[in-house]
Amino acid sequence: CVYYCKIKEPCSSYEACCAYVLMVTAVYWVSEAVPLGAAALVPAFLYPLFGVLKSSEVAAEYCKDTTLLLMGVICLAASIEKWNLHKRIALRMVMIAGAKPGMLVLGFMCCTVFLSMWLSNTSTTAMVMPIAEAVLQQLICTGLADSLDDSETGDSPEEDSVKEENLEKNHNECTKQELSTLNEVSHSNVAIEIPNVKRVKARRDSQYPTKRDHMICKCLSLSITYAATIGGLITITGTSTNLIFAEQFNTRYPDAKVINFGTWFIFSFPIALIMLVLTWLWLHFLFLGCNFRETCSLSKKRKTRREMLSEKRIHEEYSKLGPISYPEVVTGVFFILMTLLWFTREPGFVPGWTSLFEKKGYRTDATVSVLLGFLLFLIPARRPFSSSSSSSSTYRNSDDSSESDPLAPMITWKDFQRLMPWEIVILVGGGYALAAGCKVSGLSVWIGRQLEPMSGLPPWAVTLLACLLVSAVTEFASNPATLTVFLPILSALSETLQINPLHTLIPSTMCVSFGVMLPVGNPPNAIVFSYGHVQISDMVKAGFGVNLIGVAVVMLAITTWGTPLFSLTEFPAWAVSRNVTGGL
Repeated sequence: CVYYCKIKEPCSSYEACCAYVLMVTAVYWVSEAVPLGAAALVPAFLYPLFGVLKSSEVAAEYCKDTTLLLMGVICLAASIEKWNLHKRIALRMVMIAGAKPGMLVLGFMCCTVFLSMWLSNTSTTAMVMPIAEAVLQQLICTGLADSLDDSETGDSPEEDSVKEENLEKNHNECTKQELSTLNEVSHSNVAIEIPNVKRVKARRDSQYPTKRDHMICKCLSLSITYAATIGGLITITGTSTNLIFAEQFNTRYPDAKVINFGTWFIFSFPIALIMLVLTWLWLHFLFLGCNFRETCSLSKKRKTRREMLSEKRIHEEYSKLGPISYPEVVTGVFFILMTLLWFTREPGFVPGWTSLFEKKGYRTDATVSVLLGFLLFLIPARRPFSSSSSSSSTYRNSDDSSESDPLAPMITWKDFQRLMPWEIVILVGGGYALAAGCKVSGLSVWIGRQLEPMSGLPPWAVTLLACLLVSAVTEFASNPATLTVFLPILSALSETLQINPLHTLIPSTMCVSFGVMLPVGNPPNAIVFSYGHVQISDMVKAGFGVNLIGVAVVMLAITTWGTPLFSLTEFPAWAVSRNVTGGL
């Protein structure tokens, strides 16, 4: 490549050099021989060396509008975690669902989906899983006590009363250690937990009260990682792959004003609802059977002693949070305000609030995100004109050393720094740099010409093949890396076949998140696997069904309500102009 680029410099040399950089980066991403963030820096030095892009041009690709959008969202996420708002939401939703196995799983899935809409999938799983583990330990301990109680017959009433006291004591002792994690999870760094082989083996070798108890543990554990994936599909900021798609699409097609927070939500929210119901039914069938009347009944007469004690434990944990605090209220208001401003910026069917400004196109979702995130560094966490006693209660959920400071802000830079995924920022930037190189060198056009034999296929068949391909590759490679490699190829393919690029790009972006069959598929899988309730065979069996459900629902969406929403029946003008420019 160096020889051709520096000496001969024929027209095709830049395409070859760009392809070489793309392949080297892809190999590093797939093999993970170096960290993903480090591998994303490969275009930063190879493109200038090969003469594909100037160093200043490559550097500009590493910080885009989506970087600022992510920073603002992380500010809000830091406030949510710091003041335990996520824990209050999760416990409240579980209390509403009840302790029946089927409803308990559905309750945890609903709260995980909601949290994952706004927080990263990894953070959401790391937050919810300790709460689920505490509930599971309560079920296991109660089951062990029940089996011991059933094995002893003919006891006197006095002995029965003593056993009841011992049973209650066993519940408290058995769950004490697990429940302590609920208080620690909000103050510890949210990181990917590497599966502990000794703990996993010990858990598998331990005796569950019954096989059904083991099935409940498997079902609830897997439901959380699948729900986190489903929730991440709903919003542009829900997962890094959505951000990668949005920025690369807007960069490649600057005249296309069709992808924003509102249009993405309208398209993806029904997908998430359908997937949530079907995934719950699939897991229920796989692990709990088909007796929905027994596992989903809300009648108190059908509740067992174990379920009643589990509900009691959940209520106790919620009561420990106390009344809602001032910082939680402020965080909730900012959360609602950010969502409303995103929806009403350019809703499409009516003029948005950006129409109030004279210059158009200057304000994006990142503007709202950064503004509200900045305000969290300014607004004091202590209620104005509050007494010292109420001030101390404000800090009950915080480990902030500035408790005595009346002007301590809602979040500090340390809180933000702890959650900011800088590796993802660099990874996304590397994807933008690769896309820019493919565009400038003409590699994307060359790839599109090689795919012309597929022109005889209908659009839905091309989309289905793309979805199946990316969902298979992402089982073994990271989701952002997989999407970054495939987006330029699928864009060129769509332009060559005269298909609306959104017809292939949106389904592929969603299907790249369905790497749920192996612990290495994504970080939430690794976190759930580390708790030891599930084996790899369980993840493969359940994940295969979820993968098929996801691809089927996405294909249904893109061929039904997605068609009028994005005008997919015609090849748009913004893609025509891009195709002509690329050809020249």
